[in-house]
Amino acid sequence: MKTKDRIIHGALTLFNENGERSVTTNHIAAHLEISPGNLYYHFRNKEEIISGIFDNYAKELKTRFQPMAEDQQSNMPSVQVMLSYLDSIFELMWNYRFFYANLPDILSRDDALKLKYTKAQQALNENLIAIMHSFRDSGLIDLEDDELQALTKTLHLVASCWINYQTALLSDNEITEAVIYQGMLQMLNVVRPMATEQGRKQILELEEHYKGRL
Repeated sequence: MKTKDRIIHGALTLFNENGERSVTTNHIAAHLEISPGNLYYHFRNKEEIISGIFDNYAKELKTRFQPMAEDQQSNMPSVQVMLSYLDSIFELMWNYRFFYANLPDILSRDDALKLKYTKAQQALNENLIAIMHSFRDSGLIDLEDDELQALTKTLHLVASCWINYQTALLSDNEITEAVIYQGMLQMLNVVRPMATEQGRKQILELEEHYKGRL
């Protein structure tokens, strides 16, 4: 692995374990057993490292939430399709939890990163709406277009803010996998009242799946 990539991955580990605010570039260099000068050769400051981490995150967002092709989705049970998207949400929230936990502060320090974040979220929202349309076409939900867009925005909001909200509530500020699984259940609880009979059965199945992870 190239040194630049090692710095990004090492920083991500430290940020997730200790919180971004408490980690300095010297901490990152020491963790990787490289000199601070070697680190500064690749990144001028911590903000550039965070921006590099975000670029990887944005690529994953784009890849994981591409709407499936109709023939691909038709060959998979709807519950499996939903599970694959929910698992992607979980993995992103867990793997980049420092970013979710301290998002407003991080974006307030870097206008260029804020612009990249905004563009990534706009693209994600378009993909999420397309995914929700496919669920409607599969008979899992029965909503008008404006209702579908409102539901998508609510789910997007829960996923984006769940860790930040839980961090504020937890006395030790430690985000565990169980905390994120609770977020998955919260999203399913939002969708269940709006689902068709067929969709409700599958959502209940998914709820049992995630309850087993707590």
